[in-house]
Amino acid sequence: MTRRIYLLAAAAAMLVLLAGCAPHTAATAPIDLNTANPFTKYFVYPLSETLDWFADHLWGQYGLSILVVTIIIRLIILPLTLKQYKSSKRMQDLQPEMKKLKEKYKDDAKKQQEETMKLFQQNGVNPLAGCFPIVIQMPILIALYQSIMRNEHIREHTFLWLNLGSPDHYYILPLIAAATTFIQQKFMSSQMNQQMKSLLFIFPVMIFVMSMNFAAALPLYWIYGNIFTIVQSYFIYGSPGSQKNKGGLSK
Repeated sequence: MTRRIYLLAAAAAMLVLLAGCAPHTAATAPIDLNTANPFTKYFVYPLSETLDWFADHLWGQYGLSILVVTIIIRLIILPLTLKQYKSSKRMQDLQPEMKKLKEKYKDDAKKQQEETMKLFQQNGVNPLAGCFPIVIQMPILIALYQSIMRNEHIREHTFLWLNLGSPDHYYILPLIAAATTFIQQKFMSSQMNQQMKSLLFIFPVMIFVMSMNFAAALPLYWIYGNIFTIVQSYFIYGSPGSQKNKGGLSK
């Protein structure tokens, strides 16, 4: 959970850097493949074209186009998400052994860490598995931001009450993004220890603050992704109530 916050903060910092430090004309300039850098050519431009293609087939609605692209992205990273779940489940099963190691090497933090890593390796546990889906989405978020701002059709498009290229000044979208993030975290709470659970409120607050400042298309992507993850988590983890009855890491 802490790693997820650090990674999200890193992604936000990069987005802010791209949004705030680049000249306005450069940030909104149409993509020129003749002068584009590799990231723009192979990430931003294809994503922009994909959004255009789906919008053309969805009654010109870029809000629906973002929904389809979000589902495709989530399906692509689904194997990593399932791997994350399996690793988290194994780590949950190893809690008694980890507690013994903590007691055995309580005066030697280095040895405790070494033995814990050996335990993970012996049981096929990757403590970084939970970070993989976020790491993969970081360049997607940056590419999505640029594909919106540098595509005038998306940047100036209105979906519901939103201008996809501008922040939602009614704060409705940031509130929904924060709420769905919180619900998503609740579904995964059975895989967290008590210390991690105390951070449940920090992640949604970060999403809310970022959603207040970014183009509305980004929090819209987060909301679609959160809803997808909530449905996915229901089938993987079960409802939060059923998890509580089964017991989690805090017990």
